[in-house]
Amino acid sequence: MAASNFKVIVVGGGPVGLIAAHALHHAGIDFVVLEARDSVVLDQGASLILTAPSIRVLHQLGLWERLSEIGVEMNRSTSFTRDGSVFWDNTAVFHTLKANFGMAPFIFHRAQLISVLYNELPSDAKAHYHLNKKIMSMDVSKEKDSVEVTCTDGSTFQGSIVLGADGVHSKTRTLMRNLALSQDTPPDWKEAAEPFSTEYRCLWSSFPIPAEVEQGYATDTQSKDMSVMFLAGKERGWIFLYKRIAPSEASTATTKPEKATRARWTESDMRTFAMQFAEFPVTETLKVKDVYEARLNEGMADLEEGILKRWSWGRVVLAGDACHKFTPNAGRGLNNGIQDVVALCNGLHEMLNSKQGISPDEAALNKVFSEYQAIRSEPLKSDYKQSRFLSRMHAWRNMQYYIMARYIISCEWLVMLMLKFSASGLLKEALVLNYILADEPFSAPIKWKHPLVAKEDSHK
Repeated sequence: MAASNFKVIVVGGGPVGLIAAHALHHAGIDFVVLEARDSVVLDQGASLILTAPSIRVLHQLGLWERLSEIGVEMNRSTSFTRDGSVFWDNTAVFHTLKANFGMAPFIFHRAQLISVLYNELPSDAKAHYHLNKKIMSMDVSKEKDSVEVTCTDGSTFQGSIVLGADGVHSKTRTLMRNLALSQDTPPDWKEAAEPFSTEYRCLWSSFPIPAEVEQGYATDTQSKDMSVMFLAGKERGWIFLYKRIAPSEASTATTKPEKATRARWTESDMRTFAMQFAEFPVTETLKVKDVYEARLNEGMADLEEGILKRWSWGRVVLAGDACHKFTPNAGRGLNNGIQDVVALCNGLHEMLNSKQGISPDEAALNKVFSEYQAIRSEPLKSDYKQSRFLSRMHAWRNMQYYIMARYIISCEWLVMLMLKFSASGLLKEALVLNYILADEPFSAPIKWKHPLVAKEDSHK
């Protein structure tokens, strides 16, 4: 039985915050979501890719049927050089994933995915989601076993813990660090104010999918220090233009990774950046300039990379991009954010039920938070390395990466071998929510380390 007065303040109403809301609601844990923006859905982001482990969790939450209507399953990928030469065309990876796990990765438009996550919240849970709530300060009361969050509009929210799901430029992370440094902290607290580094810049843009392009198709175009990725969804296509940052292009950039800083880009800045890629192919018949001119939205950012040493302090804990950030080449961000939510909510649910209705003290919470980070540590390190590798391989960071891209990774038999003995092994260890009964959504030969338990099986 969960403590009746236990409440989670979720900061950030994006995909990770919304999935946390669903998971907490199913766990019977009270919560509130504070979103800084004035709208649940803003068409500012690009695409998101969900893999089988994430879809199993979304199925547990009762979301997959609706999400499957707006997503597209990936089925083919092609690798080009800058001059348009094809050096790898592959369908086997997606067929193998589908054969082993019941599905290949699915592509979604970010705004549509967020819309479904919000709209599918039960009405009583949806009432706990608040817009225009930009947090300004946090006050932890050890006497009251609570934490109070104050927003810029003067409103305050009191809860048992704060879950920071507010992205790479997390205000929660900043406030948590300030609280830790202002009090008696362990001597090994060394988290930097800006903990992530950046070596690459990326412009993303979406556009109506051209009629001649098959849904579920993906490409990458590779060259020295520049690369392009293209994805074809159900209604939209997306391009991602990557470039290694040079000293002449940003006052904060050097040839070595620097601490990440947030920049604001004008429409002119983005167009100038995009035109450097104008002649890069995105398909055998289309170039960047062709799809960029039809853009529906665009954005640009210096890409942060890193994993925090500390994900929690006191009654504050982080998840998703707030505590680990990858380049988007491998589509690992949201999938790891979902696994964060699962690990943390499993821990909270188990702790609260063991307390038999008694609200936990800080020591009990710290144990849950420490176990949560420990559970997620190794899978995150693996995905982080893969994302770094893929970003640098596509952009031919040096001769070793060039050789890997052109002559090793493009060998289909080797990729299939790696998929069989490495990637598949990691995927099948993914977590699910321990407190939700559900059938497996797909028929597949893979033996999951954490199988779903059907309702009828729970009574056996």
